[in-house]
Amino acid sequence: MAIQPSFPVVIDTNVVFEGLTKQGGAAGLVIDAWLAGLLEVCISNALAYEYEDVLSRKISKPRWQKLQPILDNLFHQSRFTIIYYSWRPTSPDAGDDLVIDCAMNAAATVITSNLRDFQTAKKSLGLQVMTPTQLVVKLASIGNEP
Repeated sequence: MAIQPSFPVVIDTNVVFEGLTKQGGAAGLVIDAWLAGLLEVCISNALAYEYEDVLSRKISKPRWQKLQPILDNLFHQSRFTIIYYSWRPTSPDAGDDLVIDCAMNAAATVITSNLRDFQTAKKSLGLQVMTPTQLVVKLASIGNEP
């Protein structure tokens, strides 16, 4: 029985980077679930550009060339979200503001390894935030329901 995407998520760049560049771990399982169509991942144009920018700057050119088709596949399996309203600045990191704007416009939960920078948005905007491990546990529990 396949798990149907049940809730929209926005995946922070740190999770995408870790999931695509390191083997094992919860971030890698999140990327696997995304590729398998088990998640409804929402991304904005600005967030897609940030993913590409960070990956292309932080890894070697040959490795980036190998990962580019995977990232493109992830984009094709995503729901693009138009940013109608911005809540900036909400986070100490401007890159996290892209994630917050996308999540708020998509009514989605943020998946991040960096909970600290999302605390203000969580408290003031009611933003839902989970770690990759929490998401994996949630997906596993959905898969075990009768």
